[in-house]
Formats: sequence, structure tokens, C-alpha cells
Amino acid sequence: MPEENHGPLAGVRLLDLTSVFMGPAAAQMLGDFGADVIKIEPPTGDVVRGVGPHGERGMGPLFLHVNRNKRSLVLDLKTEPGRAALLALARDADVLLYNVRPAAMERLRLAYADLRAVNPRIIYVGAFGFSRRGPYAPEAAYDDVIQAAVALPAAALANGSDVPRYAPVTMADRAVGLYAMGVVCAALYARERTGLGQSVDVPMFETMTQFVFTDHLYGQTFIPAQGDFGYPRVLNPHRRPYETRDGFICAVVYTDEQWKRFLALIGREELFEGDPRFATIATRTANVAELYEFLSDTLATRTTQEWRAALRPLGIPVFPMNTFESLLADPHLAEIGFFQESEHPSEGRIRTMACPSEWSETPASVRRHVPRLGEHSREILAEAGYSSAEIDALIAAGVSHQA
Repeated sequence: MPEENHGPLAGVRLLDLTSVFMGPAAAQMLGDFGADVIKIEPPTGDVVRGVGPHGERGMGPLFLHVNRNKRSLVLDLKTEPGRAALLALARDADVLLYNVRPAAMERLRLAYADLRAVNPRIIYVGAFGFSRRGPYAPEAAYDDVIQAAVALPAAALANGSDVPRYAPVTMADRAVGLYAMGVVCAALYARERTGLGQSVDVPMFETMTQFVFTDHLYGQTFIPAQGDFGYPRVLNPHRRPYETRDGFICAVVYTDEQWKRFLALIGREELFEGDPRFATIATRTANVAELYEFLSDTLATRTTQEWRAALRPLGIPVFPMNTFESLLADPHLAEIGFFQESEHPSEGRIRTMACPSEWSETPASVRRHVPRLGEHSREILAEAGYSSAEIDALIAAGVSHQA
């Protein structure tokens, strides 16, 4: 892979102490933007290395998709030599990102005060379950736990599910990871202005509560309340891909002009002026269940492509419902080269995804393959000032490991 790095974060060094999905995804995005990301793993490695095909080799598919553009260093931080090595690296680092509970970092004697003592400019970012200021602070958290805590499965009931269901993606991990990535960038910018490092907490529960309640606090936004919880359009059970004569389609008829055009297309112009349910966005929201049912019945009368051909010229957002298989074969993604193939040194031919942002001057890039466990241990420890003999001793003691 090319080593050229013109990304906006070129020159930034990030110590990535995270595992599973949330933290590694945030660190990968920062790596895509040019940061030198050092993934610090225990001797057993990130647990997600073992999930899925090739998991027995420590290179499962979930791991491969959140750990590119990183170098892997094995350190047993529960040992004094491992802790000392981490602090040696921290002296020249810009950011340390972790996703265990703060109490665990304190037990390792790697709290913010410990890092600041060796590098006052370091940005110390923790992404974990719950704010340390509240009673939930000691509790463990995974994606499912946070989804339940912020009422996403309950919202699925309101949306027509027969039982509470989690979103079928790691929604909390991905959303909080995105926010953590933004926090790191903002903290780096603040340091450019002030010269000061700082500690920043990114709690999942609070971040996802805001995420969910932006839609669903709704009438309870006002005091006294001006209605119930829940954005009606989003919670309505008819908000789903509509069945056509030969498949499923998404069509969003939303604005006044879109409704006028749609009703004219199907020969029902009189409804916009004569039926108060169609008159304004407020009345359409209040009667959204009936309007979705109307759309559902109407869209069932033509094929998916017939509707796509009819609605696109009217400025009405419309798209066929992809499956995983059709998404992988999508012609737009093929045209822009979104899915790429590369030769991984240990895993052979693999499919990867491009950086989705497009920059005119400082482009994100994929410069490094996903590392094997400890692939760069010797290289990174040497950069921290360790001699070959000292590195050999760390490896012999099991504190580090070289792939």
C-alpha cells in the first residue's frame, strides 16, 4: 500500500488503547485522516480479532473493517515494564484514546494525571458507558446495553415490531465512535489555539440519549408538555419500504410541492386543496399513518422501476430497496471505486471500502493494511527509545510480542 500521507491529521500521533468496535472505528477514521495510529493490544489481542472467518488467525472480518491505517504494538499494561513503555510513548504522543471504564485506567495508574505528568500537551479521550458523575458510572456497557438504555428497542415496538428489537447494526458503537472522532479533532484544534492538552469524556449513554431524543423528546420538549414523546412520522409502523408490483421501494413524499406533484401524477390533484390531511406539513404529520397507508396502496400499483422513472423527474426522493448482495454490486459504488480489492500480507485477497469523504487538498487515504497482532512492536518500541536488547527482554518476558 502507498505510504504517502497528505491527510489533514498528518503528523498527529494517536495511542489507541481501544478494542471491539466503538473506539477502533473512531481511531480508524483518524488514521484515514492521516494520524499515525498505534494500536496497543494486550498479549491476547483485541477480542474481535477472533470473530468470524479467519478469526482463528486473529484477522476476522469485523476486525479488518475497523483497524486499517494502524500499527500494532503488544504491551501488557498490567506489568510495570508495559506501563513504563506506554508512558515512554506518551511523551511524544498527541492523543490517547481508551474505551474501558475510567476506574480501570486508574488501577493501571494510567489516568489523565499520570499521562499529563509526562506530557502536558496530551489529549486524553475516554469513550465508555456512562458519565463518571452519575450512579451508573461503575456499570459495564456494550452496544446492546446502550441501545436498551436509550429506548431504541422500545421505539421498535412503536414502529410495529411484535417484540422489542435492537437496531440490526451496532448503532450505539458507530454513533458514539463518530462523535469521539469529532471530539479528538476539536480537542486538537483547541490545543492549537491554547497550547493546552486536556481530558475529555465521551459517555455512550448520554451521547445516545441526545441522539434518540433529538427525534423523540418531541412534545415533551415544552414545559408544560405540548404532546407526547415520539416523532410520529418516524415511529409510524407504515414508515417502511413500500411494496411494488415486483419488489420494494423507498419514496419520500414530504414537502408541499412534492405532494402536489405526486397527487397530480396519480390523477388525484383535488386532494391537496380539498383534503385537510394534505394541506400542510403539520397536518400531514398529524395524519401520517393514513398518508403512509395511502402511499402504500398507491405504490403497489406499479413496478419499482416504473415508480423510479416517474418520481425522479418530479424531484421526489426515490430509491429501490437494496439487499446486501445488490448493495455490493451497486453501479454507483462501482463507478466511484468504493469497494476495492487488495492483497493482505497474511490474509490474501480481501475486499475493502474506500474512505467516504472526498477532499480537494488534504485527502484521506488508506496507507496501511490491517496489522497482525504485534506486527510493529519492535519498530514502535525502537521509536520510543528502547534498544534491541531491551525490546528482546520485553518480548522474552511476555510483556510484548512481535508478529
